[in-house]
Amino acid sequence: MTIPRKVIAAFVTGLICTCSSPNVLSAAEITILSSLNVQPEMEAVIPHFERATGHRVSISYATSPDFLKRVQDGARMDMGILFTETMDRLLSSTKIEVGSRFDILQSGIGAVVRAGAPKPDISSVAAFKTTLVATKSVAFSRGPTGVYMVTVLERLGIAGQLTAKTIMTNSGIGSVGKAVANGDAELGIHGTYELLSVPGIDFVGPIPADLQKMMVYSAVIPARAQVPEAARSLAKFLSSEIAAPLIRKKGMEPIAVR
Repeated sequence: MTIPRKVIAAFVTGLICTCSSPNVLSAAEITILSSLNVQPEMEAVIPHFERATGHRVSISYATSPDFLKRVQDGARMDMGILFTETMDRLLSSTKIEVGSRFDILQSGIGAVVRAGAPKPDISSVAAFKTTLVATKSVAFSRGPTGVYMVTVLERLGIAGQLTAKTIMTNSGIGSVGKAVANGDAELGIHGTYELLSVPGIDFVGPIPADLQKMMVYSAVIPARAQVPEAARSLAKFLSSEIAAPLIRKKGMEPIAVR
């Protein structure tokens, strides 16, 4: 049997194209639904991921209530990213089938003052307590960091002393930093990653290690994800030599995914 020349030519042409473009067959469109709070980190990293892998990422950002609604409405999602405690509530309150789940990003809690203002001493628990009592006003968020800091004030025995001078901002990235930058609060305490991107403030440093809590973000790949391996490769890329420095500049630390 003689194979027509046109068939041979088409086969050879296809082989050459495949070999010269190794990502053609493996490239995927990854759909991500992410917490709004990690938007700066993801936007810094995704273009590098796309160039390195040939994958394309379609990512949308949502507040926690909107995230939950979109999941309940059946939105397509190859990977979801949320504050880990919020993720726990999401998975317990919905019927989403989980293919895999892992922690990907974390950040400690830090303090800021208005740009150019003297930086108070928060280097030890005793110094931090003294600074809180002495400050004219302090801003916390109504989000997870602020909720945790209320327990810290109670632990230090100064919750009552700070009631009149505490400013509670809306939850969300930049809210505490903006209150300090605008002069509404003398001191701001929030997740470091939510402070560093705000202009008009100076970072004092992390709160003492004995009082510290890491704010962790988790990723979940649903069992019905269309491209689970491609989504996992993005999670792994966050701790790469390319991505990690970009994430640290935003105030977060990547967590290696195996």
